[in-house]
Amino acid sequence: MSHSHPSSSENRKSKTKQSKSLDSSSEKKIKKMGDANATNNYKMFKFFNRKFKISELKPPPDVEDIFSKFAAGGDLMSPDQFRTFLIEHQAEKSVTLADAKRILHEFSLRRQHLTDPKHKKDKKQSKENKTAAPAHQTHEHGLTLDEFFNFLFEEEFNGPIKREVHHDMTAPLSHYFIYTGHNSYLTGNQLSSDCSDVPIIKALERGVKVIELDLWPTSSKQDVQVYHGRTLTAPVTLVKCLKSIKEHAFDKSPYPVVITFEDHLTTKLRCIVAEMVTQIFGDMLYYPKPEDPMTEFPSPEALKYRIIISTKPPKVGEGNDKDSSEESEKSDCSDKETESKTAVDIKPVQSEAPEYAELITIHAGKPMGGLKEALEVGEKVRRLSLSEQKLEKAAEDHGADIVRFTQRNILRIYPKGTRVTSSNYKPHVGWMHGAQMVAFNMQGRDKLLWLMHGMFRANGGCGYVKKPGFLMHKGPNNEVFDPRRHLMVTKTLKVYVGNGWHLDFSQTHFDSFSPPDFYTKVYIVGVPADCAKYKTEIKDDEWIPVWDEEFTFGMTVPELAILRIEVREYDRSDKDDFGGQTCLPVSELRTGFRSVALYDHKGEKYTSVRLLMRFQIESNLAPA
Repeated sequence: MSHSHPSSSENRKSKTKQSKSLDSSSEKKIKKMGDANATNNYKMFKFFNRKFKISELKPPPDVEDIFSKFAAGGDLMSPDQFRTFLIEHQAEKSVTLADAKRILHEFSLRRQHLTDPKHKKDKKQSKENKTAAPAHQTHEHGLTLDEFFNFLFEEEFNGPIKREVHHDMTAPLSHYFIYTGHNSYLTGNQLSSDCSDVPIIKALERGVKVIELDLWPTSSKQDVQVYHGRTLTAPVTLVKCLKSIKEHAFDKSPYPVVITFEDHLTTKLRCIVAEMVTQIFGDMLYYPKPEDPMTEFPSPEALKYRIIISTKPPKVGEGNDKDSSEESEKSDCSDKETESKTAVDIKPVQSEAPEYAELITIHAGKPMGGLKEALEVGEKVRRLSLSEQKLEKAAEDHGADIVRFTQRNILRIYPKGTRVTSSNYKPHVGWMHGAQMVAFNMQGRDKLLWLMHGMFRANGGCGYVKKPGFLMHKGPNNEVFDPRRHLMVTKTLKVYVGNGWHLDFSQTHFDSFSPPDFYTKVYIVGVPADCAKYKTEIKDDEWIPVWDEEFTFGMTVPELAILRIEVREYDRSDKDDFGGQTCLPVSELRTGFRSVALYDHKGEKYTSVRLLMRFQIESNLAPA
């Protein structure tokens, strides 16, 4: 049964009305910014009127030089010359002349739509007259310098990373980093916020592919609800969560969604969950046949449009008060050596809820011995969960064992219990050791969450990012990845100019008495040796700041590095204002001039705010 969401529908209508009003307002602002004599007026103390001349958006010298080079010194870059520019400067090697003409045609239509308010009316009239409305002919004749500059600023045509899935999706699930949520049902903090299916829907729409649900009995013990146990969080029904997952699982991409259950149920309720899951998901639900030994996980490609369950299979004696949660303090393995058999050695035990157990594709389990034993690689593949603190401690003493474990098995990392405000932790410790499921609180707005969003913009934003080959490779002596490699990659980036704030913000949003004073902070976040940061100059009283500054970063492990960009507005008397941010996977950055869209604190993209940047990469053998 399909569910309708009135609130979502109302939001969409509200956004449509808002976007129409923004379009109209933006058109007026665009005209004003194009007027050489236009000014911004600011009132001081109700008596004084300060006027600031509005700067025009002009091509930087580097853009002028490149245009001149590929246009052979002329005033117009032909479609063939434009194709040569895309191939040689932008490294888009597969572009044909037909592709170049199509891009120019689509770009000309977009520019006409943005700059000509009569275009919609003309288009409507042309439909009635069954004749094509007149359009710019840039797709036939080429681009002027200004049109070329405008093209470079269009993220839709000239974004910093590829928009489509381009990684090999046929390897086992253990070969991928997977976009993973923690306590996915919470709307806010971990102690007293409401539980709802809304944050689950938002996460799926963003591309998250692992949803965590904590299952608890209702007070009557006759049904199952979802909430953060032993807290004041208000519950939501399991059936509501499952139906929303079914409806939105593949909004972003067709690759599988994993539901991890934190199971606090009785045997009877597990049987109810099994029936609920099979009825709601039907053929969408994937689980292995009983005779399948599961010595290797299936691939994302093989599991397209499928939903899979991951939890700890219940054993005899775990039916009533036995807590099978992996996130309680007692569930983390200690480093004490013990003579108990480990999860690798345990023989299969009959389940108290066979219908429930049969639906589990990714088996999780608590290690019964020390950490070293827990990381032993057995014949069957499985999932192990560690808290962020346990991972950091394990990485010091058992780093190589963790990497070996994650080559075939799945490792899930979750936030420590004291993160009651739904804050997050540094994800790179997990990624450096091959952890596939680095679980984050997606309802937050911290800078670490920006990094998570940035990492999973890779591979078309499909929620699965192929792990670098070195994390899957074993040497002749069984040695695995060491971050202290000797290959040094140099990434040079240049921040040219920013634009769009005057379209997305009111005139006095940043400063009541003058235009904003923007500056840009640029970070590389990755393995410890690669982390670095730079800052541009502050550009006073400019809605269109021109920085034209270049920065060079040396990286030893660019495959795991993330470029973090943040624009702030300088304030002499208070904390600097936020002007936008983005995070981008360094390994996916496309060379050449690129339009970089910025996002707000919550990770929502601004309508108009962009930076024009240039990326270059060089590889050389040098000491790290």
